[in-house]
Amino acid sequence: MTYVTRFAPSPTGPLHIGHAYSALTAFRRARAEGGSFLLRIEDIDRARSRDEYEQQIFEDLHWLGLDWPQPVMRQSDRMPAYRAALDRLIDMGLCYPCNCTRGDIRAALSAPQEGTPIEGPDGIIYPGTCRGRSMADAGPTDAIRLDMTRATAHLDALPAFRETGPLFGGVHPLVANDLIVQIGDVILARKDMGTSYHLSVVVDDAEQGITEVVRGADLFSATWIHVLLQALLGLPILQYYHHGLVRDDTGKRLAKRDDARSIRAYRDDGLSPDQVIEMAGLPVTPSAT
Repeated sequence: MTYVTRFAPSPTGPLHIGHAYSALTAFRRARAEGGSFLLRIEDIDRARSRDEYEQQIFEDLHWLGLDWPQPVMRQSDRMPAYRAALDRLIDMGLCYPCNCTRGDIRAALSAPQEGTPIEGPDGIIYPGTCRGRSMADAGPTDAIRLDMTRATAHLDALPAFRETGPLFGGVHPLVANDLIVQIGDVILARKDMGTSYHLSVVVDDAEQGITEVVRGADLFSATWIHVLLQALLGLPILQYYHHGLVRDDTGKRLAKRDDARSIRAYRDDGLSPDQVIEMAGLPVTPSAT
């Protein structure tokens, strides 16, 4: 099987050297395996996505020496595919509508008997307030959640995935109780997007024939959601490589709002691609450019 990986940034701000690390890691792994490196633009957040940021992504990555096949997949072009996947999960009886706001969720979890709220991949784990609602009652402003208890029970056996990265290497079997307690009923479609990161990334990875997902360690816990969705939708179970994160001098993970550490800022300051690659913590090799 041919190795295929991807780098999938959102055009909601400038890329920083953490993105450079992730993109270069994926690119180099594809080169080492004699496979393919793809670029995908994850622009489902139309309120924050900007054409100028997308163009800057292309320029920054080319400047670092990366190339990829054309045309580039854009999530904003693929809403029917996400809707079809969502409808399939709804038809399985695994979803319910939710009209809770973040304030509602915080209030529901503030009762003393609830204890300390548990944080999952999407923040505070949803307490299940709307779990009894039927999809027939869904309104235009409702989000659609996955009923994790029903979803894990729907499969005869839960899958496992292989992690090849340096931090979490090994085979990781999904455990129903962990999914229910530590992840909870995640959102599959947001009212202002019609989809979600979890649903769209699974559908797109399958469409592009991705064999290994290369991404930061902060997304490792989301892998359980993605592998579960792959199994529910009858899609291939992928291999994953989660790498460490590039942090600032205080140990804080870099963010897009930190423009001072953006690739473009370093370019404007006259740094070379090799200097930025070294700042990202990667060796400069001929195969990287």
